[in-house]
Amino acid sequence: MEPDRWLGVELRHLIALEAVAREGSFGRAATSLGYTQSAVSQQIATLERIVGERLVERPGGPKAVSLTEAGELLLRHAQAIVARIAAAQADLSALSDGEAGVLRVGIYQSIGARVLPELMRRFGASWPRVEIQLKEQADDAALLALVERGELDMTFADMPLTEGPFEAEELLRDPYVLLLPPDSPLAKRGSPPTTREIAELDLIGYRSCRSLDKIATAFREPLRFVFRSDHNGTVQGLVAAGVGAAMLPRLAIEPHEGTVVEHDLTGRVPPRLIAIAWHRDRYRSPAARAFV
Repeated sequence: MEPDRWLGVELRHLIALEAVAREGSFGRAATSLGYTQSAVSQQIATLERIVGERLVERPGGPKAVSLTEAGELLLRHAQAIVARIAAAQADLSALSDGEAGVLRVGIYQSIGARVLPELMRRFGASWPRVEIQLKEQADDAALLALVERGELDMTFADMPLTEGPFEAEELLRDPYVLLLPPDSPLAKRGSPPTTREIAELDLIGYRSCRSLDKIATAFREPLRFVFRSDHNGTVQGLVAAGVGAAMLPRLAIEPHEGTVVEHDLTGRVPPRLIAIAWHRDRYRSPAARAFV
């Protein structure tokens, strides 16, 4: 293979490959990119000619197109390149904005309810020309992926972070609390249940929670979840109704008037470590550095 031929690879070729892989057809890929179908076909053909490999299987008819093994391999590199270009675009935008502009921050439920309001009040007083745009997800891994692609400037996340080009600063430690229905025999005790006793309970848990998966290692027996929801109020309501018990970070617990009983699990279960994370290779504006 002639190395100089690869200098002809253009970003639009890689974006076309990514779109074809995502949409499963040249027509839908063209629509998603705002191109004509013939333009996408030409870009893929040019890319195949440059790299010297067939990248797309074209079965014809109504069958979806798919990538060859070579196409899948190149797609992984293409996605990384496109993500870095998007991050570079975000960098230049942040640099030109200076002390004004937009700061895009990822949050999840308990942060939005308990930590963010006071943080926004203080930041707004010091940086009145900076607009905060919030993106909320149930899963911090999804937020970290947006940071990697340059779609967020920073995000709240649980430590340890998912693998990626991130740096982070730990902000606080959020202890876990066991919530029990008031009529549970364990609720009437003066001390928290043991990990063995907790492992014997029917539990209500989150669908997406990396920190809860981490604390499961504190138990010798596998935990038994009978229902999962990503909404704090739903989890707490099911506990109050007697469906099961729940282990929640303290920040996730909503105010209640005796509808559930709390047992602090400090010393039995490691706390949730909450951090603010950003892309380590991206420019951080003064406003981003001052956010927390």
